[in-house]
Amino acid sequence: MPCCPSPLTLLRDSLRGQRQRDKDLLTLVSNLPYQGLPKTTNQYFPGNSIKTTKYSFWFFIPMNLWEQFHRFANVYFVGLALLNFVPAVEAFQPEVALIPICVILTLTALKDGWEDYRRYRSDRRINHTPCLIYSRKEGDFVERRWKDVRVGDFVKVVSNEILPADLLLLHTSDPNGVCHIETATLDGETNLKQRQVVPGLYTQDFPFKPQHFNSTVVVEKPNDNLNHFKETADNRKLGFGIDSLLLRGCTVRNTDHAAGFVVYAGRETKSMLNNNRPRYKRSKLERKMNMDVLFCVIVLFCMCLVGALGHYIWLESFPSMPLFLIPDSHGHLDQPPLSSFYMFFTMIILLQILIPISLYVSIEIVKVGQVFFITNDIDLYDEETDSRVQCRTLNITEDLGQIQYVFSDKTGTLTENKMVFRRCTIMGTEYAHNENGKETMGIIKKQWGRYSKTVWCFILSPCPFCVQETEVVPDRKLLQRVLRGGGDGPGGCQETDLYLDFFLALAVCNTVVVSTATQAQAQRRRVSRALFQVFRSSPPFSSLHSNIPRPGLVVDTADQLCYEAESPDEAALVYAAKAYGFTLLARTPDSVTVRLPHGQELTYQVLDTLTFDPIRKRMSVVLCHPITREIVMYTKGADNTMMELLETPYILPGMEGSHKNIPASTQKHLDWYAKEGLRTLCLAKKVLSKKTYEDWSLVRQDAVAAINNREELLMETAIHLETHLTLLGATGIEDRLQDSVPDTITALREAGIQVWVLTGDKPETAVNIAYACRLLDQGDLVINMRTNNKAVCASTLDCTLEEVRQYGGPGASGDPSPSIGLVIDGHTLGMALESDLVERFVELARSCRSVLCCRVTPLQKSTVVKVVRERLKVMTLAIGDGANDVNMIQAADVGIGISGQEGMQAVMASDFSISCFKHMKKLLLVHGHWCYRRLANMAIYFFYKNVTYVNLLFWYQFYCGFSGTSMIDIWLIIFFNLFFTSAPPIMFGVMDRNFATETLLGLPELYRSGQGSEGYNHFTFWIAMLDAFYQSLVCFFIPFWTYHGSDIDIYTFGTPINTVSLFTILLHLAIEIKTWVIHWVIMLGSVSLYFMVTLVYSAVCISCNPPSDPYWILQQQMTDPMFYLVCVITTVVALLPRYTYRVLINTVAPSPIVRARHLERLDPTTKEQWIREWRGLRGESTWEVAQEQAQKQEPSLGNQRHHCPHHHPPWNPFPQSTIRFELQQQQIGTSQKVTS
Repeated sequence: MPCCPSPLTLLRDSLRGQRQRDKDLLTLVSNLPYQGLPKTTNQYFPGNSIKTTKYSFWFFIPMNLWEQFHRFANVYFVGLALLNFVPAVEAFQPEVALIPICVILTLTALKDGWEDYRRYRSDRRINHTPCLIYSRKEGDFVERRWKDVRVGDFVKVVSNEILPADLLLLHTSDPNGVCHIETATLDGETNLKQRQVVPGLYTQDFPFKPQHFNSTVVVEKPNDNLNHFKETADNRKLGFGIDSLLLRGCTVRNTDHAAGFVVYAGRETKSMLNNNRPRYKRSKLERKMNMDVLFCVIVLFCMCLVGALGHYIWLESFPSMPLFLIPDSHGHLDQPPLSSFYMFFTMIILLQILIPISLYVSIEIVKVGQVFFITNDIDLYDEETDSRVQCRTLNITEDLGQIQYVFSDKTGTLTENKMVFRRCTIMGTEYAHNENGKETMGIIKKQWGRYSKTVWCFILSPCPFCVQETEVVPDRKLLQRVLRGGGDGPGGCQETDLYLDFFLALAVCNTVVVSTATQAQAQRRRVSRALFQVFRSSPPFSSLHSNIPRPGLVVDTADQLCYEAESPDEAALVYAAKAYGFTLLARTPDSVTVRLPHGQELTYQVLDTLTFDPIRKRMSVVLCHPITREIVMYTKGADNTMMELLETPYILPGMEGSHKNIPASTQKHLDWYAKEGLRTLCLAKKVLSKKTYEDWSLVRQDAVAAINNREELLMETAIHLETHLTLLGATGIEDRLQDSVPDTITALREAGIQVWVLTGDKPETAVNIAYACRLLDQGDLVINMRTNNKAVCASTLDCTLEEVRQYGGPGASGDPSPSIGLVIDGHTLGMALESDLVERFVELARSCRSVLCCRVTPLQKSTVVKVVRERLKVMTLAIGDGANDVNMIQAADVGIGISGQEGMQAVMASDFSISCFKHMKKLLLVHGHWCYRRLANMAIYFFYKNVTYVNLLFWYQFYCGFSGTSMIDIWLIIFFNLFFTSAPPIMFGVMDRNFATETLLGLPELYRSGQGSEGYNHFTFWIAMLDAFYQSLVCFFIPFWTYHGSDIDIYTFGTPINTVSLFTILLHLAIEIKTWVIHWVIMLGSVSLYFMVTLVYSAVCISCNPPSDPYWILQQQMTDPMFYLVCVITTVVALLPRYTYRVLINTVAPSPIVRARHLERLDPTTKEQWIREWRGLRGESTWEVAQEQAQKQEPSLGNQRHHCPHHHPPWNPFPQSTIRFELQQQQIGTSQKVTS
């Protein structure tokens, strides 16, 4: 039996393992030679068992208390409870004083314990999931558990199985060495991704034998970057990256089985490193509330100081020591200074409830209730995606009602991100696809009247894209040109070959994965075949296209293809190529198979793929033609980068006229597309000589094998090759606006919210969308800033500020002066955000009602949000749908993610998630308004309630020598806050509604009250405090004067005071309640509970608190008519000022909130009429008038104009009422042109 290792050995191994894990590069070897041995080379790496729990069974109590004591309020109340155990400062029974804080700590511990137990059960289920690990003893893969996996093991996974660890892919069942995985659990993307076997290690011709793996794997230190990985294997230094790594949590799809080498396990896997806990955010209301708690502490300190001084003065007033002061066991009495010092702490214990201990717990309960109603709102449910709003951060619901700035992405947020192939330009000739994007096949059927022997139909794709993306109606002339050119290889004239190259580039220059369809998708294909039969039996296709010669054009209805694209753009382009006969059939890491228009299938060898990155803004694929063996590179990317890479001078031989300068014609078409709001891409090609490619390939292989700076080296090789390109053409894809986006933005602006749109699109495209969604109006003064010179940028900011000051800032409702909009590109924005210009930029942006930032990077998005939030001290909200919006979402006070077409990364980083932009309207204007008003009123009420009640004890000190005595039993004091007055404010915070949904949506101006913090500010707080002092004076002195001179005991005097305070506090809340749904039941329940508990307590408490006991006190009081008279008179006098104030403020000087409240009492018809009149007085119809005027001024566009996807603005995105700054850097000086 082996002996246990010594502590020194354990310490040495621990330090050695830590040094091993801290290295930048980790060296891994196979575990097979060490199986069965106590130690292995990889023993210092963690196992695969995960633990997401915070506590353990034995240490739960101390660890949870340590967590809870991070809250200052808990430390404060525990300290006071312990202080009460000191005999010199004791105010209550020490054990009783512990009850309130113990209840709070216990409830919180139970909640934390239940949440941690749920995490424990989840961890146990995951750790015991079965998997296959290779065993040297068995000579095969045997079943084990996930927790048994170690770094250096060989693991086998089968189709539809989840990966247990991060694996280096060594073998797959696919003959091309490809494994398809789904990464939805990591980034939310449901499209399949390809992973390939490490090149050079194994061939698929032989069975995989892990025992023959003797290579050394060198990997980078574990990190959380899901899209980055670098390592080498074997002495040959075979470099590979993320394309050969299978990540834990992903699911294997369309692959029978795969095997890999474990490189990261357990908490060091990339998925676990990305498994961050929800971010803790403090709401604006909570920050204000913490300041008011500090004010309460100051007030408490002053009251205790008054008590200590009063006690000293009271003791000094006696000529000799009074008889009722009892000395200690040694016969010693404290001197007045020392006794008053002790009394200061006694008063702190007595008056401690001035700090609302239950406020924080009540707020958490209220927020849970608010989140419940938000997530279950049927209006925020999207039936198409079967999704509803999700709240991922529970403690900032009230911030939804205080938003002042909204920062929005464009693509996928304002638009649908469902792409429709609308236009293309090839070799300088533009081709419109006006029929694309129609909603039904009936429209297509209507447009095609005659048909020839060649079958032409459009099959509904089984892929998860909308019908508009998969249906592409080809242009007649372009289709004829393509069919005339053949497609079996190079031949014919050079211009025709370039036409074929254009569609070949659409089909192959992408990362689309071709996979098989599921049963549900097969059902859709059966439906499409049925539609095909309908077409066969229907009248021939339209005479418009009857003269098209389509010999040999085949669209195979038996294709079982499903295209898995990383973005809708790529899917739209692949389907466009398919419509012209260039069908993508298969893709592997080394080849791509395409069917040409005449039915011939060609398999191109993929020599290399230069993936897209945000710096180059393009991607390329290098192919080898299977017949001619010609090496060709196809490139697609943004026009602003592609045009700079074209071969100059760009004149193709054999072309005359307008075709000579193809880039200029293409750029003109691109400008048209952008003005129509289309997304544009340029396509180009480059023919490489064999010598050129071989020389470049050597450099490329060195970059791939590099461990350090691999990304930089790869980018340099890509940039070196992507030069002297031959332009093929460009595409224009339409991305339609989502439903109700214009109405939503209009409502947000009427609510006083300034909307900014931050997009990476071209300025022309972004401006068109801005007019279409009403971010900009036809009557706005639009400032367009573009420059490459910082000095020009600075002078323009100064001139612009002087120009806009005459308009007085953002246009307000009813303001006859036009509102101002700002359009700025990314380069200019980068200069404007520098330290010496940022103040001027912020001042200019504050004067604008809307700001549109174009060509911005994700980093610039987050920087803009931070600058506006920090410099203007405003509440910000950011909304987006893609990974490029994550930084912006996290930088804002409130982040909202849209579960759209670009994955779930934005959703996972957000505080709230919605399915479409239109839900923002109700989420902010209705739920945001309700949440803020409820929590603001509830927080004010809690402060008022506690100050009112604690002052009753303070006023009594003036008549008991400031001795710290209470005229109310300690148990009743505890029950008063825990039970008698706790439920009504909680129900008030969850259920109260000052306006109906229709009123808040019809009058967005009501939202402005939250922006100005009208519900909770210093004025409302101190008014509530003064009211609390007044009501406490009334509740104390009316009973005091009533019973003055009588011989009642202390508790008989305190019982009516306690009862009156209960009535006053509850009726005070009743004045604030706007909607009596269930509140009256809670009110009556609280009063009934008070009398029941007090009666029972008075009946059984015979000697609970000697020498004075509340025995039978309330029973005697309820037989005395004076008790009822005191309760009625005191309550009326206490609440009269509050009620009078409400009456006067509602009649003499009603606020918009009060005036809108009058609408709630009208019948629905009259109410709707009043709302329409109110909106009419604000000039609500100005948009329709402006739109009609714009249509009259719209220039003629021939037959193309009516196909524009957005009908406003007109062709010129800058209307006549626009201030336009065109900044162009010249060789000598600069020029600035201002037109209005």
